[in-house]
Amino acid sequence: MIDKINDLLKRVEAFKPQAAAEVEEFRVRMLGRKGEMNDVFEEFKKVAPELKKELGQKINALKTRINDKIAEMKSALENTETDSDAAIDMTRPGSNDPIGSRHPISLVRNEIVDIFARLGYTVAEGPEIEDDWHVFSALNFPPEHPARDMQDTFFIRKNPDILLRTHTSSIQVRTMERQKPPIRVVCPGRVFRNEAISYRAHCIFHQVEGLYIDENVSFADLKQSILYFAKEMFGEKAQIRMRPSYFPFTEPSAEVDVSCNLCGGKGCNVCKHTGWLEIMGCGMVDPNVLEASGIDPQRYSGFAFGMGVERIAMLKYGVKDLRLYFENDARFLRQFDSVF
Repeated sequence: MIDKINDLLKRVEAFKPQAAAEVEEFRVRMLGRKGEMNDVFEEFKKVAPELKKELGQKINALKTRINDKIAEMKSALENTETDSDAAIDMTRPGSNDPIGSRHPISLVRNEIVDIFARLGYTVAEGPEIEDDWHVFSALNFPPEHPARDMQDTFFIRKNPDILLRTHTSSIQVRTMERQKPPIRVVCPGRVFRNEAISYRAHCIFHQVEGLYIDENVSFADLKQSILYFAKEMFGEKAQIRMRPSYFPFTEPSAEVDVSCNLCGGKGCNVCKHTGWLEIMGCGMVDPNVLEASGIDPQRYSGFAFGMGVERIAMLKYGVKDLRLYFENDARFLRQFDSVF
């Protein structure tokens, strides 16, 4: 066994690695669970008791030398790498590293905000974790409204009063509470709903909602504002249609469709072969909502609208599956490198 120990020691002293990977291989070969030192310890269990003291000292000295040798080799290699780095010519021109781009959702959000900024709208923001009053009650949602059901809303710790906002209309309420008319704001942000994920829907998405309150605001003002937005976003040939709808916080209410530019109005999977794609809901602010926020509905009127940013981006860039926005696939995101 002494011969085996001496042979190991000679091989340790003779080992001269050229790279850090060789040092790691040496460490595993010598000290790993199935390494050569493990075999030495197994054989040590079988030696006679009178020899254990002498052999034990030699084995411990060998193991210590192996550890020291590994540390010396690592240090020597690190110093070599440092010396080679110092030889780099720092005056040489550097290479152009690839840069990223804005996410398509950010691009569309910014464009929507810019369009309405040209109409005099400013940006208002609010918290994503909200209370029942700002998300539902102040917006004229009755207690039995389906949107209050947990199938649609994410509640915080089963507290029915604290939840993840389901729309950015809560920002509109906060704006009306702290600001007197005239009010003209857009409210961009992320919202959450407990929905099945598909190519047309997601449990997390982004909205931009708008609110305009002043004296003598009419539905005609609302229609012209949305038509202006559609033509600025999708081109001069874009058309809109408004269908009667229902929202607790607006009366009258409408759904707005824009002509599908993915198929040119001929019909495709995205527009369900109708030639139209729904982009937003809108309507005149219900007097109950104004009154709940301390605004006199006899003097003031207004309109509100809200759109999904993902849906707008689908039309804008021809994306047919909104799940791509959340997957962080570099191949998808690189297509927007030249978009500012």
